[in-house]
Amino acid sequence: MARQAAFWAPEFYDARRGRLRARAKIVKSVRAFFAREDFIEIEPSALQVSPGNETHISGFATRFETPGGASAPYYLHSSPEFDCKKLLAAGEKRIFALVHVFRNGERTRLHHPEFTMLEWYRARAPYRVLIDDCAAVLRVAAEAAGVREFAFASARLDPFAAPEILPVAEAFARYAGVDLAAVLEDRAALAREAVRLGVRVADDDHWSDLFSKIVAEKIEPNLGHGRATVLIDYPASEAALARRKPDDPRFAERFELYGCGVELANAFGELTDPVEQRRRFEADMAERARIYGSAYPLDEDFLDALALMPPASGCALGFDRLVMLATGADHIEDVLWAPVAAPESLS
Repeated sequence: MARQAAFWAPEFYDARRGRLRARAKIVKSVRAFFAREDFIEIEPSALQVSPGNETHISGFATRFETPGGASAPYYLHSSPEFDCKKLLAAGEKRIFALVHVFRNGERTRLHHPEFTMLEWYRARAPYRVLIDDCAAVLRVAAEAAGVREFAFASARLDPFAAPEILPVAEAFARYAGVDLAAVLEDRAALAREAVRLGVRVADDDHWSDLFSKIVAEKIEPNLGHGRATVLIDYPASEAALARRKPDDPRFAERFELYGCGVELANAFGELTDPVEQRRRFEADMAERARIYGSAYPLDEDFLDALALMPPASGCALGFDRLVMLATGADHIEDVLWAPVAAPESLS
């Protein structure tokens, strides 16, 4: 309790006040940007029948209890994605959400169990259009914060510069010396490359695990220096909700935005095939059960809506991380108005 009291002491809060005021300005400016682009802000439900079905994302569980005593499990959403896509199926064309989302087991310098996500969708638009949106959001945030430079740790970038567009395969060659196309879905070959790079390989690591380790240890730290980086065209196995590229189905219509070595956003040319989406979800939940011993239900309402959804592209951006870079904050809690208190047993 003493630690929490100290956290709210005026002198401690004063050290965060400037960044929080900048955050409020960025919120206002981002909403104004999307309004100018003819987007409508939607309000998704935080309570969902599933928190999402990606292997390594853990949800917060709760129960709905009726006055009659019946009950059913619900989860706090880890993203507004399912509701956004349902609304696209219903006929909305350009939508965005700026909402709190929840992910269990995440609390680090860059992670918080409750955080803010900016997510937007364009119906009938190619996914590369979202690169322009991301560049505009960086400029808007910088202008609102009154800065010409973003910073994190020792890294810097110019938020007004056009982002570098870097294919994942090129990033593997440049920063890890790996020919990604030659080792696609070849676990043994990628494991040999990981060992060469000094990346720890566990006996139960799958290809995706090794891919993620190499990205995190050898590639991500090099991205977004001087200007933002768009890491584009991921292997199809690493894009659970994205379309495959029509000209090369080994890869998917997915990109991630990086600034100062920090992942900021994840974007897809959205998959709209409910049969394929169900297959991917079931495979991911089987993998989750293997690793963590538990899995989450599928949102059947969402899968039904996919059959009605038009071609679309969508992007999810970690808003708190954007504010961190715009204000030079060192820790995510420096830009949260009211961070979640850690239980005494975890303090």
